[in-house]
Amino acid sequence: MKRKLILIAAILCIVLIALTGCSKDQTQTLSILNYDIYMDKSLLNEFELKHGIKIKYDTYSTPEEMYIKAKAGASNYDLIISSEYMIERMINEGMINKLNFDNIPNYKYIDETFKNQPYDPNNEYAVPYFWGTLGILYNKNTVDASSDSWAILWDENHSQRIIMMDSQRDSFGAALKLLGYSMNTVDEKELDEAKDLLIKQRPLIMTYITDGAPDIMVNEEADMALVWSGEAVSAMSENENLDFVIPKEGSNIWIDAMFIPTTTKNQELAEKFIDFLCTTEATLRNIDEVWYSTVHTEAINEVDEELLNNPAFNIPEEDIEKMEMFRDPKEFIDLYTERWTEMTAE
Repeated sequence: MKRKLILIAAILCIVLIALTGCSKDQTQTLSILNYDIYMDKSLLNEFELKHGIKIKYDTYSTPEEMYIKAKAGASNYDLIISSEYMIERMINEGMINKLNFDNIPNYKYIDETFKNQPYDPNNEYAVPYFWGTLGILYNKNTVDASSDSWAILWDENHSQRIIMMDSQRDSFGAALKLLGYSMNTVDEKELDEAKDLLIKQRPLIMTYITDGAPDIMVNEEADMALVWSGEAVSAMSENENLDFVIPKEGSNIWIDAMFIPTTTKNQELAEKFIDFLCTTEATLRNIDEVWYSTVHTEAINEVDEELLNNPAFNIPEEDIEKMEMFRDPKEFIDLYTERWTEMTAE
């Protein structure tokens, strides 16, 4: 009799689940890791409602921080958006799954210019998201940027009014370019020279910061800041005294892309979310939120003229020709990390 009651109870439970759908505990969760302030958050809610799922959304400040979080594996991320050189590193370390592009038909809208890049030469692992460059946001009323050089970040006339990035590749990149070296150098002598240049600059620096520099510039509390181009576009829209320069020595051209780490438990769902972000509507909403240059062939045709005329958004070809993409330095990354630690400890 007892066994029969247990059987009946089990059958009732199965029937209830079939009638009511998945329980709260069985609701699928898509776990995403992205830069902070790098997506229109209403898109998350829209995707949740459309697919009856929950999204867990975490953020990070630098690609190095992202790598540490992803490497730990504790959060089992399903989708990550990050920079090309760190994607290259994670591919080399077997941390990223290949994509099933049958689930990403909107990939057709990604401009061919941004495909077959060194970090993913066969377009197997990542879908480009935004692109941009590194440059100097400055106040036209206080800074003479006519030299178009990285050297203005070392101008003693602006002591304690200069902001640098709390990001080793970006800050080292500015110093290396000023010295005439590649942003991807693994030559210890060149890296030592760049470190010494950054140490010399330290007394002039107001702060090293990853997020927040545009707000400080908009409030005119600093004279200049090392920023990514989208940050410059946003700040310039809020304060007409601000302008952006890509130094004549050359700069970095970066591509941030979406990829699926091997920790995923929901690859197909993650691919559907990538496809959703590749729609024209979602891309335009993200442009309005983050102000970075788009990789989308249809969305670019709907961007307003004022934004298209902004060289921090529509970067001139003559500047692009002098740019290089960050690459994974592999085991030589320690050469950067050691010198960054030494510089910040001074």
